[in-house]
Amino acid sequence: MTTRVTLISPALNAALREARFADGPLDAAGRRQAEGVRGAVADAFAFADAGQLVLASPSLRCEQTAEALGLVAEPLPELRGCAMGRWRGLRLDEVAATEPRSVAAWLADPAAAPHGGESLEALHTRVGHWLDSLPADARVLAVAEPDVVRALTVHAIGAPAEVFWRIDVLPLTATELSGRNGRWNLRGGRPLRGTSE
Repeated sequence: MTTRVTLISPALNAALREARFADGPLDAAGRRQAEGVRGAVADAFAFADAGQLVLASPSLRCEQTAEALGLVAEPLPELRGCAMGRWRGLRLDEVAATEPRSVAAWLADPAAAPHGGESLEALHTRVGHWLDSLPADARVLAVAEPDVVRALTVHAIGAPAEVFWRIDVLPLTATELSGRNGRWNLRGGRPLRGTSE
């Protein structure tokens, strides 16, 4: 049996546009974009079996994206974004201006957590454990934070954690993982398209 996991990245909101270590609601443009691809999501990701899990990172932007896509998603703590400690709420450029060495360490070393939160290595371990614990025939559709999508991608292809920053996760794209016995195939970054496109 093959496990299939589809990860949809959230629509843009102010925090994502500003590269801010924060959550927040979708703005009007982000909501419109998500609602614009609702039909395509329903058509492309409808699984025949009733055992499909529909999940979301437990953030407001992921929950609201799922809702705008017409999904009833269960928030799953294992899919939460990386805990950013004392940097939470700040923009990356603000932190880089006041703590350049800390930001450099965080970007270069997956084990570093100069903000006092979770290291990228810990994020990889957490989400990788979740992925590896899925049943062999699981069907999962999840609206997940971009850092969670990156970490799951790195884990699935067996790449070193340092590759994390080299993966771009654009808003409202689907990353698909399929596999069995710990061997995963990746189909990355497929843009969701509206029915008029």
